[in-house]
Amino acid sequence: MASVTLKGNTINTIGELPTSGSSAPNFSLTKNDLSTASLADYSGKKVVLNIFPSVDTGTCATSVRKFNEQAAALDNTIVLCISKDLPFAQARFCGAEGIDKVELLSDFRDGNFGKAYNVEFVDGPLQALHSRAIVVLDESGTVIHSQQVAETVDEPDYAAAINALNNA
Repeated sequence: MASVTLKGNTINTIGELPTSGSSAPNFSLTKNDLSTASLADYSGKKVVLNIFPSVDTGTCATSVRKFNEQAAALDNTIVLCISKDLPFAQARFCGAEGIDKVELLSDFRDGNFGKAYNVEFVDGPLQALHSRAIVVLDESGTVIHSQQVAETVDEPDYAAAINALNNA
């Protein structure tokens, strides 16, 4: 279990993030058009997994906006923003915000992404949602950087994720 906080109160995930050098677990997530995306769909690209509880919260929305701004400058890289929000809510957010350089994916169907990446909360007010985390993969699907954000209301370390991409 990994322990993080939500406004200073301890909450726990089911485990630790995949570590640098490990192979990223495969996933099956839902796109905004209700089709399925898997890790294999992004083979040959560097991938940033921006994982968070819900796009309908301030910090989560900010992380999507910031990665959307930075994604255009990233060579051979895709940023996937992953939550359990329904694809309809994700699409509405992207349309309202002009988000067009990152892809939002939903784990609403079975929650297997949250379990495979150990980001599912097991207790507290966000139980069953995803913790805030970043996992960066190289072109072969190997983890090159991961960050479990210690305080859920804090933003991830964008610079560390971009630095990992630039050094891959």
